Amino acid sequence: MYYVYVLENEEGGTYTGYTRDLRERMKRHENGDTKSTRGKRWTLVYYEAYFSKKDATMRERRLKRSHQARRWLRERIASSMEEALNGIC
Repeated sequence: MYYVYVLENEEGGTYTGYTRDLRERMKRHENGDTKSTRGKRWTLVYYEAYFSKKDATMRERRLKRSHQARRWLRERIASSMEEALNGIC
């Protein structure tokens, strides 16, 4: 499996990437091994799973380049967070 994932930091910044091993990649982000996310605390807020690397890289590229795709993703994450908070309260 390949994963497209989105991280968010305390300031609201996001990072989108893809990987074959999501747990290992998260460890690398947390340990500061990844230059683009070093120095900040990141939280995994969203991911999608794909069977092929080609599909994952195409989706990652679309999320990074398309305003419409980023807008959809922001709405999806906000909706999921709202549902989670409503379930807790």
